[in-house]
Formats: sequence, C-alpha cells, structure tokens
Amino acid sequence: MSTATPLPAYNGYEYFVVSSPAEGVAHVEINRPKKLNAFSQPVWLEFGRVFDKLSADADVRAVVLSGAGDRAFTAGLDVQAGSQDGHIFGAETDVARKAKGLRAHIEEFQGSIGAMEKCEKPVICVLHGVSLGLAIDIACCADIRICASNTRFAVKEVDIGIPADIGTLARLPKIVGSHSWVKDVCMTARDFSATEAREVGFVSRVLGSKAEAVGAAVQLASLLAEKSPVAVQGTKELINYGRDHGTVDSLRYTAVWNSVVVQSEDIVKGLTSGLTKTKPKYAKL
Repeated sequence: MSTATPLPAYNGYEYFVVSSPAEGVAHVEINRPKKLNAFSQPVWLEFGRVFDKLSADADVRAVVLSGAGDRAFTAGLDVQAGSQDGHIFGAETDVARKAKGLRAHIEEFQGSIGAMEKCEKPVICVLHGVSLGLAIDIACCADIRICASNTRFAVKEVDIGIPADIGTLARLPKIVGSHSWVKDVCMTARDFSATEAREVGFVSRVLGSKAEAVGAAVQLASLLAEKSPVAVQGTKELINYGRDHGTVDSLRYTAVWNSVVVQSEDIVKGLTSGLTKTKPKYAKL
C-alpha cells in the first residue's frame, strides 16, 4: 500500500481524518482512538458532512472507511455523552412533545449515518477490533465489508434497553438473508466473530490484521477507481434500488437509467479498449 497523502479539502474536520492512499481513493478514519472511536452527536453530524462532501467530490472515485488505532473500529455510541443527552433526559414531561423531539433527534442520527449509503461513490468498510452497536449500523451502509480476524462484533442495543434504531434492523436482514440469524444476534446482543460474520455473508473477506484489511481495501478501492465512474456509480445506484423495490420497477428504472448512460463517452472508451487491448482512462464525474 502506498503512503497516504492528506486531502486539504478535508482538513477542517475534528473527528475524522481523510487522506488519499492511491489515486482517486479517499481513506476516512474515525479519529477518537482514546474513546474507542465512539460517537457522540457532534461526531455523527460530522460523519454525515464528510460523506456528503465525498459524494460530490469528482476527484474521489472510491472510499475506504476504518477507525484510528488498533483497538476499535468503533465501540458505538459514546455512553458518557449519551447519558447527558437532553433529548432523552430533558425536563419536558408532556409525552407528545417529548416524543416529537426524540423522533427528530433519531431521524437526524439516521440521516447522518445513512449519508454513507447515499454517497454516490462505492464505500469499503474495514472493521477491526471492537465493532459494536453503531459499528453494525455503519457497516450496513457500506457497499463492501471486510474485516480483521480479531474483530469483535455485536448488535448491543438490546443491552441498553432499546431495539437498534439507526439502520441495522432495516438493512441487516437484506444483507445476510437469514432472519433467524439476524434475530439471534439482535435479540441476544451476543458477540459474534469475524469467521461467523463471513459465514453468514455480512463480510466478504477476513484478513489477519487491521493493516492487512486496510491494505486489501485500498487495493480494491484502487481497482474501482480505475473503472468508468459512470458505470461504477450507476451500478451502486441500481443495486441499491433493486434491493428496495420489486423486479418490474427495478428493470424499468434500469432501462431509464441506461438510456442516458449508453450515450456516455465511457462506453466508447470501454469498447475501444477491449478491441485494442489498451487500458482506458476515464474522465471525472
């Protein structure tokens, strides 16, 4: 893996470090290692802003996400910050008014984490070490998930008295295809290993260490960055649409989408490169 270079456009973030380890690749690191990269409200709001910016950045074609340090991808919600959350423990006593405020608070949290799923660029999530609670919500928003062999997974929300509410319960069953397994881990809050995560299809690869997993992710992101951004970003959009819609609607959407895409210069470059045995170079999107 090549040495990462800072991306000046992303220097202003407090909780995330964004660098470029390869051309067209952005590496986002959750940067609270002393807190096991746990999330408070300022962290999740910044997370959303980072991925909104990456989505619009034509210089970025693929993204890798990991946590700073070796101990954790993220331990989930910052419990100390959560215990002081005025939305939950505020003085408002009217049930309807408190519920309205809480609903807006949860939707804000969902939207910030969901910004990674909505990001137009493919995102590879590298899980390692402690990966609990919100870690699963975040990983479910990624396009590709790989992990280190020491990763400790758990959907922990039941142990703090709530169903998971930031996306795991909606997305995880569609990822692994086994409601039995999903209910097992989500209702018991038990730990599961990297091996189990791969067996059920939650992750596609397990590497020996965090460094190896990040290296593999950067290598994969570099390959994606060489492809037509029109094709790669369109593929992400169409797969996600198909996940959430029926076959007839998905085929209709694909036809409309590709009626535009087949007119792109990228298809000419792709076809020509196949005939001439040369490597195409695609313009930014």
